[in-house]
Amino acid sequence: MNFLSDNAAATCPEVIEAVLAANMATAQAYDGDAWSARLDAAFADFFGAPCSVFAVSSGTAANALSLAAMVPPFGAVVCHSEAHIHVDECGAPEFFTGGAKLLLVDGPHGKLSVERITAGLAAHRGDVHQVQARVLSLTQATECGTVYTPGELAALGANARAQGWRFHLDGARFANALASLGCHPGDISWRAGVDALSFGTIKNGGMSAEAIVLFDRSLADELRFRRKRAGQMPSKGRFNAAQLLAMVETGAALRNAASANAGAARLAQAAPARMLHPVEANEVFAQLGTGGPEKLRALGFNFYDWGDAGSNEARFVIAWDTPAASIDALAAALAAL
Repeated sequence: MNFLSDNAAATCPEVIEAVLAANMATAQAYDGDAWSARLDAAFADFFGAPCSVFAVSSGTAANALSLAAMVPPFGAVVCHSEAHIHVDECGAPEFFTGGAKLLLVDGPHGKLSVERITAGLAAHRGDVHQVQARVLSLTQATECGTVYTPGELAALGANARAQGWRFHLDGARFANALASLGCHPGDISWRAGVDALSFGTIKNGGMSAEAIVLFDRSLADELRFRRKRAGQMPSKGRFNAAQLLAMVETGAALRNAASANAGAARLAQAAPARMLHPVEANEVFAQLGTGGPEKLRALGFNFYDWGDAGSNEARFVIAWDTPAASIDALAAALAAL
């Protein structure tokens, strides 16, 4: 019973059908096809605002290329100390920006606030001897499975704008945050001041495509060249575009995310005292107690140990297609520890 990662989930039927449909005819290469031509309009309808959309093959590419278009090599990106761009992307943001640094700030439950950022950067100077902050990058939903509210994002966006920074959102699980909040997609993106969004689908039933969504369309010309130079512009781009269109036009993104979120809520309800963070999306972090990890693995559950070695902390990720029977079995096992 797999609770390791939603990256291991199957591709949802809507995406499979879209790829098959795109395979029924020849089409112009390098984004000259009808599917790629529809991306901007489809995402503009979804978000309720004009945007420029670029398909890429991974969340790492989406994040790194977005940041590269917004920060100079002598600049810096302000992010959480647990941000994916810092912990899990092998220096890709630094590589694609040509050397920009990440300025790390701590915050409870994976979230930043204006106050935390102000305090965290208080000792950072504005002189020529140090890199200068140019971008704020947040993760929605966070690496701790929590969700920024529209008000929280708006406050952070306003502060970024006041500092002269651009605003990037790592939305690998954006749909999970959206399903959790029940708000309009624009409320946690462009209305909050987001300039560039890495819109994830692969964790949410997608196959091999993620989207860079630019609400600041002045970034599009530069990103077009950076994407090609990075090897993220496949000749048969219609297949990536078809995947992205299927997720937003059929409603699959929200349906899949809501299903995953519901599974996580089921686990949280079974053992609320064991939860390490509020369960607001599809990730569950739990304190299993002495011997707990071994007991669960003996019952057939696969998951990642979390925290420091020997902490008995664990992460469980529920995917859009995690069987209800597996979720119920894990809920019962957690309650019985």
